[in-house]
Amino acid sequence: MTCYETLFVVKPTLTEEEIAAQITKVKDVLAKEGAELVGTHDMGMRKLAYTVDKHARGYYTVLFYKAAGSTIEELERNIKNNEDIIKFLTVKYSKNKEIAQFDKLVANANKKVAPEAKAAEVSEVPDVTEAPEA
Repeated sequence: MTCYETLFVVKPTLTEEEIAAQITKVKDVLAKEGAELVGTHDMGMRKLAYTVDKHARGYYTVLFYKAAGSTIEELERNIKNNEDIIKFLTVKYSKNKEIAQFDKLVANANKKVAPEAKAAEVSEVPDVTEAPEA
């Protein structure tokens, strides 16, 4: 099975429950087609680079999965027929370096960072005011 990443943007006018239902629909298509979902990253509401269907914002979600090529055709067909999804992009990872990057992305998506740990990461910014040694 090949590694894939699909990013899709849901309309911002939907409620939280409707957005969750749209994400579930996409996951159900993957499950029905026999894909192995290995990670999900909900990026939340973000500003689009340009307006799409008169929307300046959208709810971004990235799914990481392993599937056969025919699964992608069925997934994209379902997404294209869904009026609540305004944009999508599917990326295939096939080379060894790409698969290593895929594994890192999946690990980051699955990692749950505690608020205290996140605050500690922010406070540990290195001091860059020192001059480099010659």
